[in-house]
Amino acid sequence: MIRVEELAEQLDAAARGAREIAQIDPEGHLSLEDAYAIQRASIQRRMSRGARRVGVKMGFTSRAKMVQMGLSDVIWGRLTADMLIEEGMAASFARFVHPRAEPEIAFLLKKPLPGNVTAVEAFASVEAVAPALEVIDSRYRDFKFTLPEVIADNASSSGIVVGPWSDPREDFSNLGLTMSIDGRAVHVGSTAAILGHPLRSLVAAARLSNAAGEPLQAGWVVMAGGATPAEWIKPGQYVSIEMERLGGAGFHMVN
Repeated sequence: MIRVEELAEQLDAAARGAREIAQIDPEGHLSLEDAYAIQRASIQRRMSRGARRVGVKMGFTSRAKMVQMGLSDVIWGRLTADMLIEEGMAASFARFVHPRAEPEIAFLLKKPLPGNVTAVEAFASVEAVAPALEVIDSRYRDFKFTLPEVIADNASSSGIVVGPWSDPREDFSNLGLTMSIDGRAVHVGSTAAILGHPLRSLVAAARLSNAAGEPLQAGWVVMAGGATPAEWIKPGQYVSIEMERLGGAGFHMVN
């Protein structure tokens, strides 16, 4: 029998204490359903301490990554207000285990978006779009995990930085972007790398969230998924994204 609450407690404690732990399912007994149940219970523990839900993050939104992982669908995680890093400000390295950053585009919703929706319906729910960075930080030792394990660990989501919001009527389907560390470009890509069009990620977020009984809400942020590979980050670095026509965002990683 899968010990959902016990495993959720382990992951919650590891995230709260910024410490690595051994894999929770090295023999591969967890199903994806089990993994999402553990994720949900872990985030519920966080919310019972006063954290506020602010949105959803999408993962494995690269077609190549989906093929590599043997997936037919994306994965998702939950965002809470304590994960927010103010644009241009500092985040303490002490709150992470072995963080990496990846460039994304973020959606701000102006109305709820429940169930299976079309791209047109998804777009109609968008208040604004923005360049963003996600800090991913697996709690597992050596960043080693199975697919169910990473889902249970909130899809590795640990922090988000969101830049200036822009009118969504600006075409965001294929915007060039650069992620830099201390002003040096480390990855160059395009929003088109996110499922071919970032809006497809929002459609998937609506479907998966609704299936979990947590439909997307007005005011929530949806992180569409990495547009390039993630990059390791260290104390003392300034991590930034610059996105065509939408501007930029960044943060300092401090000790």
